[in-house]
Amino acid sequence: MNTRDRRDSTLSRALLSPQVAAARTFFLDLGTARRRGRSLTLAMGGWERCRPDYALVRRRFPYFVIEYIVGGQGTVTLDGVRRPVGPGEVFAYGPATAVELCCVEEQPLEKYFFALTGPGVAARLQRCGVAVGAPRSLVVSPEATSVAEEVVRAAVPGGPMATRLAEALLEVWLLRLEESATRRLGLASDPVQAAFLRGKALIDARAETLGSLAEMAALVNVEPSTLRRWFRTHQGTSPYQYLLRRKMNLAAEFLLASDCLVKEAAARVGFSDADHFSRVFRAVHGVPPRRLRVGRAAERTARAVT
Repeated sequence: MNTRDRRDSTLSRALLSPQVAAARTFFLDLGTARRRGRSLTLAMGGWERCRPDYALVRRRFPYFVIEYIVGGQGTVTLDGVRRPVGPGEVFAYGPATAVELCCVEEQPLEKYFFALTGPGVAARLQRCGVAVGAPRSLVVSPEATSVAEEVVRAAVPGGPMATRLAEALLEVWLLRLEESATRRLGLASDPVQAAFLRGKALIDARAETLGSLAEMAALVNVEPSTLRRWFRTHQGTSPYQYLLRRKMNLAAEFLLASDCLVKEAAARVGFSDADHFSRVFRAVHGVPPRRLRVGRAAERTARAVT
């Protein structure tokens, strides 16, 4: 084990919960904000799929943390105020916030988290509509989830370039949240658009398992014709075409983030026929899914050599 691996192992035990089924975490220069006087610095973060027994309890923590739930159900308690959280929920806590985060046993949480430090963090989170200690259910686009994933992928290798790239992507992600918060303020005057965005967020969270217009309409609790009209008006496409693109984006993320086979990625997004999946994937992304696996293998080889 090299010096960096030992350091990361020590930090992991000190700062992260062990109650996770899978995780990709990173540690950048944890003291940079204080030394450089920067207003906001990304100290650490990652992606976690929690175990059913996950229970995070903190009374103090060195950083501000913003958590973004992308799957499962749970509860969060911030300074004694408890509320349920699920896909699309974003909340933040500060160094002095008492926080407890637990999973609903049958639906363990999947989430991204980013630990920030610096004198400008609280104000930045406020602009994003996620004030410290005040969870919000934001209408967050699938693109925001993709950017959160890009932050993790950029930061995991470590090093000066990884830090710069991850912090630039983090700023894009925060701007996505700020855009969502701003859009939310204007929804009161357009209840149909508000209903559409709530429905789209539900579809985004369940895209892996949905397979038809009827299933989407039942999830959103509207007639299929209504859902079709909403998507044509506000998205410029049909709900089923939107679902297919969402599935293909998720499949691309699976292929890039793991060593899964094409048929495994197909099954993850509800395709029993890998050939059909490959045709749809190519139609959406312009390249076959196998190309992503080859690219990932080449990236691993290059890292091993260096």
